[in-house]
Amino acid sequence: MSATPDVLGVSGPSTPPKRDPSPSDTPSSGASSSGAASPKRDLSPPGADEITRIVPRRHIGRWLSGAVALLVLAMVVNSVVRNERFQWSVVGQYFTTPAVLDGLLLTLWLTAGVMVLGFLIGTVFAVMRLSANPVLRTISWGYVWIFRSTPLLVQLLFWFNIGALYPTLGIGIPFGPEFLTFKTVNLFGAGLTALIGLTLHEAAYAAEVVRGGILSVDGGQTEAAQSLGLSRWRVLRRIIVPQAMRSIVPTAGNMLIGTLKGTSIVSVLAVQDLLFSVQLIYNRTYQVIPLLMVATLWYIAVTSVLSVGQFYVERYYARGAARELPPTPLQRLRHRTADLAGRLRTATAPTRPPAGNREEFHK
Repeated sequence: MSATPDVLGVSGPSTPPKRDPSPSDTPSSGASSSGAASPKRDLSPPGADEITRIVPRRHIGRWLSGAVALLVLAMVVNSVVRNERFQWSVVGQYFTTPAVLDGLLLTLWLTAGVMVLGFLIGTVFAVMRLSANPVLRTISWGYVWIFRSTPLLVQLLFWFNIGALYPTLGIGIPFGPEFLTFKTVNLFGAGLTALIGLTLHEAAYAAEVVRGGILSVDGGQTEAAQSLGLSRWRVLRRIIVPQAMRSIVPTAGNMLIGTLKGTSIVSVLAVQDLLFSVQLIYNRTYQVIPLLMVATLWYIAVTSVLSVGQFYVERYYARGAARELPPTPLQRLRHRTADLAGRLRTATAPTRPPAGNREEFHK
C-alpha cells in the first residue's frame, strides 16, 4: 500500500478509486451480514395509503345553547301569536287604513326633511369647528353645546310657544328701521315647528359626526392635495369628504333610524304623524293594544328597509378601503347553497380504493 502526500504534507493511506458496483456486490435477499446494507424498510404506519375522513370536533355546548335559545324564542313567538288580547284581526283591519297611511307618509316626509337639513347645517358647523377662525370655532362649539344639552321635548315646546317670546319678527337694519314684519303666530304652525325643532336638534349631533369623520382622514391626504394646487373647498369636497364617508355613514344610519322613531315625539304638538294617527283611532274605538301594534309593525318595517339601505351604502364607500367587499345577503345565500351542494356530492360519491389495493379491489 503506497502513501500519497496530502495538502499539508502529511502522508496518509491512499484512497482507493471508486468503481461501479457490480451485481455480485449486491447482497441477496436471503443473506444478511453485519457489514452488508440492509434493504429499505417501509416505516409508514399501517393503513397510511388508505383515504381517511376528517371528523370535525363536536361542540355539544354550542348545540345545547342554540336549542335552548330556539326553545325560548318559540315560547315568546307562541305567546304573542296565540294571545287573543292582541286582536290580530283588528291589527289587519287598521294596518292599511287611509288615516294610518297618511300618518306614515307624514312621518317619512318629516324624517327625510330633518335628516337632509340637519346634515347640511351640521356640515357647516363642523367646518366652522375645524376652522382657524376662533370666532367661528366658538360659535360652532356654543351651538353644539346648547342643543345637545337641552332635551328634545323642551326644544319642541319652546319653538311651539315662540310667539309668546317674539310676537312679531322683522327683517331690516340692526338697531334701525325694519322693512318687513310678520306675526309669529301666523308663521309657526305645528308641522313647521316640529321640522325646525327636530332639524336644529339633529344638526348639533350631525356636526359632531361630520367632524369626527373629517378628523379620521389622514392629514397627509390634505397636504398631498394642497401640493397639487387644489383649493381648500375642492380638497374638502373631492378628497376629504369621500374618505370621511366611511366613518360617517354607520353613525348617520343610526341617526336616521333614531330620527324615524324620534318623530313620534311630535305627537305632543298634535302633528298627525303615525303615532298620533293611531292615537286618534284608539281614542274613538278604545282598542289601544291592536292600534299600538299597527304603529309598531310599521316602524319595524320601515326600519328594516333603512337598515338594508345602510348596508349597501356602507358597502359602496368601502370600495377603496377593503380588498374584498363584504358579501351581500344574496351572495351569502349563493355561497351557502354551493357549499351544501358540494358536501352532498362528496357524501354521495363512491369511495376510491387505495393505490396499492386497486387490483385486489377490482378482482
